[in-house]
Amino acid sequence: MKTVCLIGRPNTGKSSLFNRLIGEKKAIIMDMPGITRDRIYSVVTYKNRSFSLIDTGGLELGNDNFQEDILMQATFAIEEADLVLFIVDGKSELNQSDYMIRDLLKKTQKEVIVVINKMDNAKREEDIYRFYELGFANIMPISATHNRGITNLLDVITKDVKENVLKEEERICRFSFIGRPNVGKSSLVNAVLNEERAIVSDVAGTTRDATDTKFTYHGKDYIMVDTAGMRKKGKIYESVEKYSLLRSLKAIEDSDVCVLVIDALEGITLHDKHIAGLALDLGKALVICVNKWDTVTSEEEKKLWPEKIKYELQFATFAPVVFLSALTKKRIHLLMPEVIKAYENHGQMIKTSLLNNVIHEAVELHEPPSYKGKRLKIYFVNEEEARPPKFVFYVNDKGLVHFSYQRYLENKLRENFSLEGTPVIFKFKNRSEE
Repeated sequence: MKTVCLIGRPNTGKSSLFNRLIGEKKAIIMDMPGITRDRIYSVVTYKNRSFSLIDTGGLELGNDNFQEDILMQATFAIEEADLVLFIVDGKSELNQSDYMIRDLLKKTQKEVIVVINKMDNAKREEDIYRFYELGFANIMPISATHNRGITNLLDVITKDVKENVLKEEERICRFSFIGRPNVGKSSLVNAVLNEERAIVSDVAGTTRDATDTKFTYHGKDYIMVDTAGMRKKGKIYESVEKYSLLRSLKAIEDSDVCVLVIDALEGITLHDKHIAGLALDLGKALVICVNKWDTVTSEEEKKLWPEKIKYELQFATFAPVVFLSALTKKRIHLLMPEVIKAYENHGQMIKTSLLNNVIHEAVELHEPPSYKGKRLKIYFVNEEEARPPKFVFYVNDKGLVHFSYQRYLENKLRENFSLEGTPVIFKFKNRSEE
């Protein structure tokens, strides 16, 4: 996937442009201290063409507190990028920070477009020629706030990007191991492959990058991704670790299925829940893998684990759970069937007639509650798209949908259709909106 990064000094509107480009897509906007200051990552899709987008912290001369760290992050972003958007402020004069960034970019030999932001009207656009003194041939005026020039910019960014529409039969299931450092992700890769492919160590943080491995299982191709351990808030000290975290997020975005690896010795932590939430926020299928199962010797404790997971991960009760040991390879054979099932469920399209039969029966069994004398009526439902399955309900008044009744409908769909391992999206539309 083509990677584009935004570079510029503070207050040039990089974040506004980032938000404008990602539009309504659910993006991971990290609220970790240090990450938002450094880089934010998402994927933009425009006319069936996708590219990775990285926002960076503002580069400014004289900012002694964070400048070294921000510069390091910006350098990483530039190295990874195929195209750099150098954002400048169209309402102000170029300053020393702009020239410092210019010099940094000139050394990289990367393709650069100077994006002049805050060009809110045609009259302002007449003033773009002074920015040619930065020495870059490609200059584009835009206004992120007023949505001026954004379509032109997207056309230029995606001109060499292929459409990413794949026929279902052409897809290769891509799944990633995600989790905290030192829970055994790399060992799991080796166990599935039955060979030593990844560096395995008991030093937390050995894997610094997301690594892909293509392999064949029962005659079909799969891509397995080992990701760097994702540390909790406040514990990301090294710049390289911040970079590794963002690469892990990118691996999640690119995956169909995420396998959350939990350490049986340490139990389920708050950060495990956070990582699972990241995958589900991006609409990925989820399998829960409790590793180091060989260390759990008490039969009583083994019986308690399913209840622990059900209680601690209440938001992901649809995810299958596999208990195994990567070290001894005990029960390792149970993992791939669950990954495949989650992948297939994630991409299925359910017939509209069957959907409506189930929903109408559910409504007859349990009517929606009334609110101020009005009751929700569901006229029709269809699955709009897959990966994950997205169900659109046409109703009399979407304001009458209560979260508890939505949960009831979801449970009914899960009881009647194979949706294990995949989140589902519900969208309610007033019939008048058709």
